[in-house]
Amino acid sequence: MSDYVSGLFGLDGKIAMVVGASSGIGAEFARALARAGADVVLGARRADRIEALANEIAEETGKRTLAVALDVTDADSVEAAFDKAEAEMGTVNIVCNNAGLARPNFALADTEEDWDITMDTNLKGMWRVARAAASRMIEAKSGGSIINTASILGLGVAPTQTTYCVSKAGVVQMTKALALEWQRFGVRVNAICPGYFKTEINDKYLDTEQGQKMVALTPAKRVGNLEELVPAMLMLACDASGFTTGVALPVDGAHTVRIL
Repeated sequence: MSDYVSGLFGLDGKIAMVVGASSGIGAEFARALARAGADVVLGARRADRIEALANEIAEETGKRTLAVALDVTDADSVEAAFDKAEAEMGTVNIVCNNAGLARPNFALADTEEDWDITMDTNLKGMWRVARAAASRMIEAKSGGSIINTASILGLGVAPTQTTYCVSKAGVVQMTKALALEWQRFGVRVNAICPGYFKTEINDKYLDTEQGQKMVALTPAKRVGNLEELVPAMLMLACDASGFTTGVALPVDGAHTVRIL
């Protein structure tokens, strides 16, 4: 890598927290952040997974890593995770806000429990993390970058995904509103809107005949590879993007592009 490119996108001296780091997109982001030079805090409910991944990343990259128990549906858990990260690593100045779930159902089959747990995790959980992160960045006068994982289903809709679509549309609007408020503190807030990438949330559906037919109808005619999300994340994380905030960036192989 040239000195010019590494100077733009390198993250040496940064402390990054990945929320929802135990698998899928979060695990991929944690590896990428360390490879780019950041020390990394991995947060999730599945402690055994993030501890193993933290050790793996530290061995590969030589960067400091820390695994912290973190449940985004519990405000005390979120605050405790940031307290531990700050005490052991320093002020977190990059956050990949990635925890989420999906409960696909036709709207009339959705229950109040489905609605509540989806909103509490996907939307309110991201709000809890963003507030905790920004308050510390502002107090430390460090600035920073918060990157919310939204979805192309926050930009458009699909059958059996009403609750999920609403939660991710909320993430997109929250991202823009927080970006507007926090820019004066040097805290940037952006969202990545992935198309279909195979993770634990959707792998069973994508392996079905219906899922395969859906993928075949997309412009790329394939799902994305997780490493194809990394460049967008690193661009939004780095200081070179200091004037980029309030963006909801699709990474979807033109899936959301429509022919008029």
